[in-house]
Amino acid sequence: MGVAIRTAGGDDRELVVRLLDEAFQDDPVSSWVFPGAEYRRATHHRLMAAFTDATLADGRVDLVEDGSACALWMSVPAEDPGHGEADGGEDEFAGLRHAVDPDNERVEMIGRLTAGIHPQGRAHEYLWMIGVAPGRQGEGLGTALIGTVLDRCDREGRAAYLEASSERSVRLYRRLGFELTGEPLRLPDGPLMYPMWREPHDAGAQG
Repeated sequence: MGVAIRTAGGDDRELVVRLLDEAFQDDPVSSWVFPGAEYRRATHHRLMAAFTDATLADGRVDLVEDGSACALWMSVPAEDPGHGEADGGEDEFAGLRHAVDPDNERVEMIGRLTAGIHPQGRAHEYLWMIGVAPGRQGEGLGTALIGTVLDRCDREGRAAYLEASSERSVRLYRRLGFELTGEPLRLPDGPLMYPMWREPHDAGAQG
């Protein structure tokens, strides 16, 4: 049986935030940004809310119909100028830190570091985050979510990009056609992040 997927809207915001918060509690990168389980439980959801709001405004959130998994996608144009100033002249990463956790410099740092390795000069779909409810992992929900977008990328001749947060994730994304691009990003005193790029596949090819 196929996985029913729909595009999330504003009414789904709290569901998506809660889902991402739960899915990433034990993620290596989230654990680096918010060290300590108690601190992470109290604070992490605010960063997930910021990411959700940004994607609902400028991208697309795909949601499994039963609320068990979601994927945050941004369409990045070839002429994307990169990250600059937010409204009012404040740097967007500093603004994120002030909104989420003002005393935590890692909230700002993670944005700067990932932006610094993001490919430029070619239009692509950016898989910002994908979260699966802890009790539903291993059911193929994440693969189904990603696959719907990759199929469209193949039809349209469009590339895709993501940063994997673990070697296990790298293996999963490789099965979907992504390949490592450039050197891994080592977070200061923290884990590696693996930039991965996927060229569009020939939709008419066999095998």
